[in-house]
Amino acid sequence: MIYFDNSATTKIDPAVLQTYQTVANEFWGNPSSLHHLGDRALQMLQSARQQIADLVKCQPDEIYFTSGGTEGDNWVIKGTALAKREFGRHLIVSAIEHPAVLNSARQLEKMGWEVTYLPVNKAGFVTPESVAAAIRPDTVLVSVMAVNNEIGSIQPIEAIAKILTQYPTIHFHVDAVQSVGKNLWSRVLPERVDFATFSAHKFHGPRGVGFIYAKRGRQLETLITGGGQEQDRRSGTENTPAIAAMSKALRLALTDEASKAAHELALKQKLVDFLSALPDITIFSPVTPDFAPHILCFALRGVRGETTVHASEAEDIYLSTTSACSSRSGVESGTLKAMQIPEKLATSAVRISLDDANTEAEVEQFIKIFPKVYQRFQHMNGR
Repeated sequence: MIYFDNSATTKIDPAVLQTYQTVANEFWGNPSSLHHLGDRALQMLQSARQQIADLVKCQPDEIYFTSGGTEGDNWVIKGTALAKREFGRHLIVSAIEHPAVLNSARQLEKMGWEVTYLPVNKAGFVTPESVAAAIRPDTVLVSVMAVNNEIGSIQPIEAIAKILTQYPTIHFHVDAVQSVGKNLWSRVLPERVDFATFSAHKFHGPRGVGFIYAKRGRQLETLITGGGQEQDRRSGTENTPAIAAMSKALRLALTDEASKAAHELALKQKLVDFLSALPDITIFSPVTPDFAPHILCFALRGVRGETTVHASEAEDIYLSTTSACSSRSGVESGTLKAMQIPEKLATSAVRISLDDANTEAEVEQFIKIFPKVYQRFQHMNGR
């Protein structure tokens, strides 16, 4: 079995799973309880918060635990809008954001906010100039993802951050979910970033847990009220075992990060070399410094993406259409549509997403097997 769908989710690391099990068994008290069991759980929780803060290079009180990337994006987008509504009701988001950002923005539009959706060029990048042009006196938020989850384009976060230094009251949010472990920290988390979203299951942690970085002093309305957990900004009994496991997963992901990213890039290069030699294959994720090392989006002209996914699965190779969150809806890639790729080609797109655990032998096996799939469709299409 060859698993090439790591941008959808990664397999939990055995050491991370062991941490989860240990904490679940030994630190099962509620961190809010005043007795000894609660104190032990609270200490574990704060230890995990400190470790994550050290890795992100921020203060512990700037880390807030969530249920994952979707909640984090919703919280920052809607929380900013609500907290700053007296100062302005205009938001700027890129047209290629994750649905958690885009649908949050659309919901706010229905409630009276105005949203500018930044276009991307034909390669899949927001231009800093478009950000500057979109800013208005009533703008309260700019949200641009670090790494696009469909084609892997690394957005110009540093350049956007430089522009926003001239607008210190505008919140700058980065969805950093696809960036962990890819040797991109300095490029996607410059000082001007106010909020960043992370999800554990993208870096070998458990599902259902994540965190946001929220810079001190930045206004953010509470969306989940209750018992006052997370500094009274995100209530709900903390999932201590998952949070402890996430902190370990993050530490492991950032260990030898450069060599892991280089390994993934070498595998991607081999795949690109193979696929680009095949007629009727279009590659949307070239091997350049502006694209992530782990994502390779391509289309087999004339064959719908889900058809390629299922044909590959029959050979025990697991790919995905361009986004796991929308793959079952059968719609074209939102990113490719924003890039003005023709619909017929966009609906043919599939995504390979790699991990440092993938091997050269797996790539060789893919190169050996995929021609069977390819030739079958070529024959069906009369080529």
